[in-house]
Amino acid sequence: MSILEKAVEFENRKFSFKTTSDRILAAREAKDLILGVNEIYKQKKDANLMDLMKRLTVIKQKIEKRLKGRPLTAA
Repeated sequence: MSILEKAVEFENRKFSFKTTSDRILAAREAKDLILGVNEIYKQKKDANLMDLMKRLTVIKQKIEKRLKGRPLTAA
């Protein structure tokens, strides 16, 4: 399976992470996929690859936001 196929499969996957370790693994996988697609983008300069990287980045940011949790508020 190529990096592009893995990226599309990751993007279409249902995300229901039960544990923190699941979220960490998903964030790492997203990062690896983004970097892999970026290497291909450097050679081909295809706009579709850039769009794919942007969509993966949004997913990764959502996962990382969930990992960090809510900030404590001073009351």
